[in-house]
Parts: sequence; structure tokens; C-alpha cells
Amino acid sequence: MSAVAFHLVAWTLLERDGRLLLARRRSASYGHGLWGLPGGHVEDDETLAQAAAREVLEEVGVRTDPAGLTLLGMTRYVDASGPEPVRGLDAFYLAHDWQGEPYPASECSEVAWFAPDDLPPDCLPWLAKVMETHLKRRVTFQEDFS
Repeated sequence: MSAVAFHLVAWTLLERDGRLLLARRRSASYGHGLWGLPGGHVEDDETLAQAAAREVLEEVGVRTDPAGLTLLGMTRYVDASGPEPVRGLDAFYLAHDWQGEPYPASECSEVAWFAPDDLPPDCLPWLAKVMETHLKRRVTFQEDFS
């Protein structure tokens, strides 16, 4: 039996005055050219919150304390739209406090603030659903097989 790839990803929602920071992804393994949250794969030697803090530093140049991040929710998914199913779990963290001013660092070309209910049309295809599910309705866990 062959090994099944499983993506464990941590994302950070930076919130300021009711708006969220999005970064336009560039040279990323997923979502090139689309607006999305800072985030990425969790390394074997880090917690989900540590990964979220590391990724937000790498991608938009701000420092967050992993202990100060609030877990909004998690989504387990199976995406069978391609030749092989893609399976994973995304963890979404909310940050109200950070050090530094966001800028496009690694793997993104620009950053901007958006209202959660007024996302740009060229954002990651699942982002609006995440805003509705985890940010607005505060659902802590969902499974998505679409």
C-alpha cells in the first residue's frame, strides 16, 4: 500500500479595525497570483500555532506570539477534483496583536486589508467559506469533501 499525502497547514488571520490582511501569493506551491491568508505547511518539530507564527513572519514580515494566537477553527478536507485526491487539515488562527507593519516578504507580491464580507474576486476559492464558517459563525471544526 502506498503512502497517502496529507497536508497539515496553519493559516493566520491578522485583524485590524474589522479588516483582515490578505497577501497576493507569488511563487507559492499553491494559489499563485491569488489573494490568500499568510500560511503554510506545519513542520514536524512545531505546533500548529508555532507554524502559524512562523509563516506570518516569513510571508508578511510581522512577529506574533504563538501563545497569543486564538484558534478559530479547523477544516479537514478531501479535494478529489484532480487526478489524485488531496487530503489535509487546515488550522486557522486569529491574531489581534503583532509587531511590525505587514509587507510583501516571501512568496507574496502585495498585501492589503479587506473586510471579511468583501473579499477580492481573485482570492483562494475556499476563503469566503472559511470566513463564513470559522470567523463569522465560529464553527470550530468542519469537514469538506467537495
